[in-house]
Amino acid sequence: MKSIEKIDCAADYIRSRMAERTLDTGIILGSGLGNYANTLTDPIEIPYSEIPGFVTSTAPDHRGILIIGEKEGHGIILMSGRFHYYEGYSMEEIVFPVRVMARLGVKRLIITNAAGAVNADFSAGSLMLVSDHINLSGSNPLIGPNIEELGTRFPDMTNLYDSHLRQTILDKASKCGISLHEGVYTMMSGPSFETPAEIRFIRTIGGDAVGMSSVPEAIAGKHAGMEIVMISALANMAAGITGTPLSGDDVLEASVQMEDAFTKTVDIALNA
Repeated sequence: MKSIEKIDCAADYIRSRMAERTLDTGIILGSGLGNYANTLTDPIEIPYSEIPGFVTSTAPDHRGILIIGEKEGHGIILMSGRFHYYEGYSMEEIVFPVRVMARLGVKRLIITNAAGAVNADFSAGSLMLVSDHINLSGSNPLIGPNIEELGTRFPDMTNLYDSHLRQTILDKASKCGISLHEGVYTMMSGPSFETPAEIRFIRTIGGDAVGMSSVPEAIAGKHAGMEIVMISALANMAAGITGTPLSGDDVLEASVQMEDAFTKTVDIALNA
């Protein structure tokens, strides 16, 4: 079966479960940010295990459920649990749900994650709107035969995170009293946290935050013609900045503490 046929098979299955709903926005929830799913009305939950082509989310706090619901006039398809490169999945498997969203008519993709702050002017417990990214994962989801039904062979990434859309989000966040940094997200493969030397390198090349996800989904979404918004919850300062050892449990706990500001910011991105 060709790649596009696998994608359409999954999309057809989801259509059969979503009761004639129209979707316009996709949301991917990062570590510790899963409670946003509870804000949707009339939710339909579909376990990943039931969807053809979906793999299993094994990361802590990633439920592994696709949720279709409504919010403020938007038809939303939400991933409560993503797939990571460090779990051993291929880039094709990681971005498969994004491509399915594209075939379901999604026009805007809101990607969220928990990240470490590299920029010493930022602080743990704050949020960052991503203006650009640096891919240090060692791979790219577009490697291999191009899926012509989704996009061009060589998609331009110059304005991947649309500048006008970002400014609208920043303006609205400011009016709501939300402190929202703007900066460059850097992806490493993980699962080990970065070394202090790697963090110094990332800062030197222009990175403001670092994490282990999101970039593949952003690239695949852009390739498929979506508007991309990425929001990072800066759960900790990156390695070597404070001298404090890093812990996955601490990242989850810090992300949960940012829940209120995070929810409001995603809602702003939804309506920008």
